[in-house]
Amino acid sequence: MQLMIRQNDLNSIIKAAKRNGAEICGFLFGMREGHTFRVGGVRFVTNRLDSPREFEMEPLEMAEAIGEAERRGLEVVGIFHSHLKCPPRPSERDLEGMEVWPVVWLIVDGKGRYRAYVLKNGKIEEIKVGIRKF
Repeated sequence: MQLMIRQNDLNSIIKAAKRNGAEICGFLFGMREGHTFRVGGVRFVTNRLDSPREFEMEPLEMAEAIGEAERRGLEVVGIFHSHLKCPPRPSERDLEGMEVWPVVWLIVDGKGRYRAYVLKNGKIEEIKVGIRKF
């Protein structure tokens, strides 16, 4: 399995993570093709907790973002968020979210590091992140 994302989309997520004092979050929209999740768009969603240690997406913004993506023929292929004080690995709270949203989870940190994960048979599995130029 792999996540394919455009360099400029990944850069915008990393840049936002570096400049925010709270965790950032949002959706990765695109299409799943076999074992590849192709990101066609990124949508930031407000972290309604405004916390440096956890996130919760604003529900109305979530609904609007998903509706907009569906109108464009895209689906949720992933969720992204940041970890400000720890490495980009899923936390216990992330695991709970992965059970609710069984898509790719892209986690970035304030140092520009990033990793992607899926939940497979109840276990967290890291997947490759491929960079698209366009």
